[in-house]
Amino acid sequence: MSALLTQRQQQVLTFIQTIQQQQGFSPSHREIARHFGFKSVKAAADHLHALRRKGVLAPPPRQARSLIVVSPWQRLRRPVVDVPLYGSIPAGLPDERHQQAQGCVTVDVESLGIRPTARTFALEVRGDSMIGKHIVEGDCVILEHGKTPRSGDVVAALIDNESTLKTFVLEHGKPWLRAENPRYPKLVPAAELVIQGVMVGLIRKAR
Repeated sequence: MSALLTQRQQQVLTFIQTIQQQQGFSPSHREIARHFGFKSVKAAADHLHALRRKGVLAPPPRQARSLIVVSPWQRLRRPVVDVPLYGSIPAGLPDERHQQAQGCVTVDVESLGIRPTARTFALEVRGDSMIGKHIVEGDCVILEHGKTPRSGDVVAALIDNESTLKTFVLEHGKPWLRAENPRYPKLVPAAELVIQGVMVGLIRKAR
């Protein structure tokens, strides 16, 4: 931060922070001018304008004596979005259940390389049938509803009214689901296969 500011600007910023910590509110323009021996209040205003221009003070507030110091890390913060978390999904044998929202997952858009939409949602993984795709128990899969799956995509699916997370396979025009663990059989729909979402990202909790 100090590399971006002149010595005087850094002194003014430090003074503002000190007064805020001591008194609970910001110094006035007149108090800043008096503290630094400026000949006019305009000189203090000019320094505050420069600090705002350099991004270390928020834009002029409507309320008097309420200068807002901006964290030096705030400008480095990348955009995040909240993705609804609709319960869990078996990465094992299919399970008959109704998904209900349990909260949301905050996603760093740039890190995951996705552009969430109103159809993006998350599910927590249960089971080990997808370990070959490095998807394990407790992971959160980020999925896009309405996206057409390609053969090899990981999908959340309803197969004969039971939900599961598997790899979508299209073979000779016929779709089926493949587990990524040899302990589990392939799943061929007897009546219906409905794709609820195609995986577009993965979040792993520290264990």
